[in-house]
Amino acid sequence: MSIWKRPFGPDSFWAAHEGTLPGLLGLRLTEIGPDFLRAEMPVDHRHIQPHGILHGGGSVVVTETMGSFAGAMAAPEGHRVVGVEVNANHLAPVRRGDSVTAFCRPIRLGRSLQVWEIELRRGDGTLTCVSRLTTAVQPIRAEA
Repeated sequence: MSIWKRPFGPDSFWAAHEGTLPGLLGLRLTEIGPDFLRAEMPVDHRHIQPHGILHGGGSVVVTETMGSFAGAMAAPEGHRVVGVEVNANHLAPVRRGDSVTAFCRPIRLGRSLQVWEIELRRGDGTLTCVSRLTTAVQPIRAEA
């Protein structure tokens, strides 16, 4: 059974992120499962720090984007999600020329808070980052 309450997909992901930081970094949603999302991002000159490896902030952009998009998909119609806390543990380097795959799944889907776990793996399958994102579920209010 699917946890998704809204019919977003890869095209919706691209439309939402085109011209924004995740889009400019080349993050692409590649799979929507019944209770998970998967995405990929190349690691090139845009993503690295001076030592030629993926910048930790780049990893966090990926993880927060994935958790936020998953949160929006899992939120009821008429609601939005906003991030309230993100953490990331960087476990292994990703070198320029490689790529990362993100795997996002829920830890908790509550009425007012969601908690998402996101793993990043480099091309050889090595776990490079684990992250947790907490989002608040809020009703969308009409602008006054």
